[in-house]
Amino acid sequence: MENDKKKYELDTTENRRFAEFLREDLLSFGHGFASPEGGAYYLGDDGTPWRDRPRETWITCRMAHVYSIGEMLGHKGSRQLVDSALKGLRGELHDDKNGGWYAGINADGSIIPGKQCYAHAFVILAACSASLIHAEGADELLKEALDTYDRFFWEEEKGLAVDTWDTGFNELSDYRGVNANMHTVEAFLAAFDTLHEEKYRARAGRIIDHVIGWAEKNRWRIPEHFSKEWKADLMLNRDRPDDPFKPFGATPGHGIEWARLITQYALSAFSSDMKQIEAYVGYARKLYDRAVEDGWAADGAPGICYTTDWKGKPVVHDRMHWTLAEAINTSAVLYRVTAAEKYARDYAMFMEYLDEMVLDHQNGSWFHQLDQNNQVIGTVWPGKSDLYHALQATLIPYNKDIGLSIAQTCKK
Repeated sequence: MENDKKKYELDTTENRRFAEFLREDLLSFGHGFASPEGGAYYLGDDGTPWRDRPRETWITCRMAHVYSIGEMLGHKGSRQLVDSALKGLRGELHDDKNGGWYAGINADGSIIPGKQCYAHAFVILAACSASLIHAEGADELLKEALDTYDRFFWEEEKGLAVDTWDTGFNELSDYRGVNANMHTVEAFLAAFDTLHEEKYRARAGRIIDHVIGWAEKNRWRIPEHFSKEWKADLMLNRDRPDDPFKPFGATPGHGIEWARLITQYALSAFSSDMKQIEAYVGYARKLYDRAVEDGWAADGAPGICYTTDWKGKPVVHDRMHWTLAEAINTSAVLYRVTAAEKYARDYAMFMEYLDEMVLDHQNGSWFHQLDQNNQVIGTVWPGKSDLYHALQATLIPYNKDIGLSIAQTCKK
């Protein structure tokens, strides 16, 4: 029994082997994503592409990122899959008339209207990762992605990103969102690591400082939705609390994910200033601790609930696979930087839950959504759309340099 438990414990030989098994399982599962034109099909429960669903830019970018890492790790077939995804980003998903990238392409070939900050942040991430394997066109894609982002999404005066334009980049939505800014932080840190241009790391820091300030005033539960004046709208989508991108209330998974990104930023930006590092890691710990306290087993069953109200009471009890992936990542990262045993215990707890409840031992990959009784459902995330969160959860816990973006640390 003791040996079985070692499978879940950070830094054991058994856990390293388990992470390697998970990684190869995920990379093998996702080979069917590429459409003939390069956009990513949404994957079903067994990895079969669902051709009747849209081919979305954010999923295509995530798959380019994942298989760029796969190529670095020697997974057979990865380069061809990266090339296919980049073909989609240069082709069917790119708006040759107005610039930037469509949100996606419907099954009938029509475009999904609007230009999303969220999707454009992932174009930057994908191009950064693809450039590390010298994929054809990746450098040019990265330049265009950053130029487009700088022109339309970054507000220098605010130190934050706007959210959504119409397709022609003529009308900007009044909505402002923290989710898109979170992935912007990830993208900007990757851009800094790739290009060594300080402005991108500085921008990531400005966004982080805003989020820390908002969270601190809100008992370390991050407001997600804002007006164009950046006034928090705490009641948005009260009638649609399980929205996949704009859910009502606090999202524990995002508190956990922010904690990891804040730690990465601090170690990157303040490598010789321990006082600054300790301050930012302290904020990260408060975000993580609040999210796990609110979300883990809040209804008596294991798993982290999707959302809570502003007092920490669960609203949507479903368990999303990406939340678990981020919990695995951040518990390991915080253990690395603090040596506090509670984070190592959390990591083992999350890995055991993954193995027992979330890992699909029959078809591969991870179940994307479970209900509060840990039964598989698909009301928000049917099928298994992509591999991004799960794959990173097999790598980040063993990242040799927490201040570097994960793709950078996978370079041979």
